[in-house]
Amino acid sequence: MLQHPFPPLYDENSKVLILGSFPSVKSREEMFFYGHPQNRFWKVIATVCNTDTPVTVEEKKKLLHENHIALWDVISSCDVTGSSDSSIKNVKANDLTVILESADIKQIFVNGKTAEKYYNKYIRDTIGREAVCLPSTSPANAGWKLERLIEAWRVILIIP
Repeated sequence: MLQHPFPPLYDENSKVLILGSFPSVKSREEMFFYGHPQNRFWKVIATVCNTDTPVTVEEKKKLLHENHIALWDVISSCDVTGSSDSSIKNVKANDLTVILESADIKQIFVNGKTAEKYYNKYIRDTIGREAVCLPSTSPANAGWKLERLIEAWRVILIIP
């Protein structure tokens, strides 16, 4: 059983919450979200927010805070083989109330179908909020080219 190794990123000004499923091996090694260089998350967020793609964890945190984006994962602990979403078992969900009680989150988004599946199964009814599913930024989602991902993800900026 693996425990989620790092805390959520948010502050009192966060308006949008983006949830992944569970950190990849590379993200667990780096102790920060979307650590695999092939994951397109940071390139997509930077393009949507009209800025340069961040490289360091500090640059990534700054980008999220400046754009009022909170980031966490649906799963707090699970059994998983490597980084394979399809191998996830024995899920325990994160408690989102720590973020929802501290920030005025206008909309929750999930990054891909796995995050959506576990959000709907373990969190949605508990907090009474729907999440909008965005196409996964994972390199495994090869059917979505970068330009198409960016267009789909622009919806995160519509939140007032």
